[in-house]
Amino acid sequence: MRRKKTFREKLADDRDLPRIEPIPEGMTRQWGEGTMVLPAPREVNDLMRRVAKGRVTTINQIREVLARRHGTTHACPIVTGILARIAAGAAGEDEADGRKRVTPYWRTLKAGGELNAKYPGGVAGQRARLEAEGHRVVARGMRLFVNDYERALARLD
Repeated sequence: MRRKKTFREKLADDRDLPRIEPIPEGMTRQWGEGTMVLPAPREVNDLMRRVAKGRVTTINQIREVLARRHGTTHACPIVTGILARIAAGAAGEDEADGRKRVTPYWRTLKAGGELNAKYPGGVAGQRARLEAEGHRVVARGMRLFVNDYERALARLD
């Protein structure tokens, strides 16, 4: 039986990424014609690391930066989201090993400023870290959001 890779191992494995591909036919109705980048894990992690204390970013903001850097129409939302989860998981492993300086994954939000339940510690952990940095987290139905997150958006490039 094969051993499951750690998040740190996944983060270090670029495979054949980044890669630029035409927008798949099934996505052209939503996105139109053009190209999209499937980013490398370390690219996403590096952007997440740039977010300073008191600031936040969103997956969509990261995608916009990646698309500009690679000269594409879009960055793949699925791959970018998965890689953000991998970066967060690797940071969680680093913290479990006692490291203090880790990728501040809790500062990377979903679209619209929503907290991400898939990060280490879930939304409760992300909420506690964000509130400790001065952000106000509010509930909208069953979901949690950083209130006025747009005012705290970091500059990534």
